[in-house]
Amino acid sequence: MTDLGTPTRGAATGIGGRSRPRAALPALCITQIVSWGIVYYAFPVLNPQINAATGWPAGATTAAFSLGLVVSALAGIRVGRILDRRGPRTVMTVGSVLGVVSLLIVAAAPNIPVFIVGWALAGLAMAATFYQPAFAALTRWWGPDHVRALTVVTLAGGLASTVFAPLTAALADHLSWRHTYLVLAGILAAITIPAHALALRAPWPDAPTGPAHTAANTAEVARSRPFLLLAAAFTLSSFAMYAVVVALVPLLLERGYTTSQAAWALGIGGAGQTLGRTLYATLSRRTTVTARTTILIALGGLTTAAFAAVPGPYVLLIAVSILAGAVRGNLTLLQATAITDRWGATHYGRLSGLFAAPATTAAALAPFAGAALAAPLGGYGPLFALLAGLPLIAVLFTAWTNPVERSNLADKRTRTVLPSDRPRAE
Repeated sequence: MTDLGTPTRGAATGIGGRSRPRAALPALCITQIVSWGIVYYAFPVLNPQINAATGWPAGATTAAFSLGLVVSALAGIRVGRILDRRGPRTVMTVGSVLGVVSLLIVAAAPNIPVFIVGWALAGLAMAATFYQPAFAALTRWWGPDHVRALTVVTLAGGLASTVFAPLTAALADHLSWRHTYLVLAGILAAITIPAHALALRAPWPDAPTGPAHTAANTAEVARSRPFLLLAAAFTLSSFAMYAVVVALVPLLLERGYTTSQAAWALGIGGAGQTLGRTLYATLSRRTTVTARTTILIALGGLTTAAFAAVPGPYVLLIAVSILAGAVRGNLTLLQATAITDRWGATHYGRLSGLFAAPATTAAALAPFAGAALAAPLGGYGPLFALLAGLPLIAVLFTAWTNPVERSNLADKRTRTVLPSDRPRAE
């Protein structure tokens, strides 16, 4: 066991030697639920109360929240570099502190500018405490068994809205939105700060040797065609996916369903995500990297098209929502393993930060873009039809996103037959 200072470096065991901290996985499961639940999912619940109590426009408060997501995307690049060198303990502990401070600023904000500052700081906290640093920690510590660890932590993370959306609503029934955020900040501080400080203090293993095709530095990988096409595919897919999540309720309301029915259709997708994540390990074993990337992104487009094409009955829409949720759950794990599947874990933090930045930015902008496009398109049905096309366009890129397959193909094309290898005439 190490002290509480600078992480000690040790050899990576790959399959669970002394470098793998036993408490890390359960701790990260808990902190992902709490961090996502409080910093992310509490806002949609409280925003109507914030608007009503302050008179601030809903567009302004939502823009502040989205700014936090954009800051998270950009900060994630720098956070990834630090994770590769020093490990997750300091990053995630400091991120938890920033999360608490940001919520205190949001709760006390006297005006929109201060409210925006609070959410910008929350963006830094998201970059340091959400899935990206947790994935980096588990990928390095768990080695070849990282898919199982990633599946467990994302299954737990999927419970964040289930736990904290009702809890936030219950608090808001008895407290003002400001006092509700103060209570939530206290919960965040009490759970995540000590959990990250104490459970992530194992030695940080040396980075494993990368595959033979991996470039010597991350800049070369980040400029490569497979990396850029992979990032483009996930950016298109993420934009469509998050626009669909936000626009599903308006779509169903437009078709005459009640608010309660629309909310249940959206909520049941969360159960689908949990179901989908339990299936990813099997899918990973039975498909190639390119095949599962193509299949899952294409299914994302097809489920969106199903929402556009199927007005009812309600039970059929519930089935589509479960299937769409299962696809979203798998896409989360697909993104988490995209770097290691292609370039190994050597520069996972840095590369995953670069890879996730455009997709996270697209996810932040998707709700506004979807709402803005719905009116000129003639409603949410045509919007869903348009959104369905984005993942299907992304699928066109996936064949060129595996550097191993591309390099093998190039070798076949350039290989020449030596004179001694040619068949001789009898």
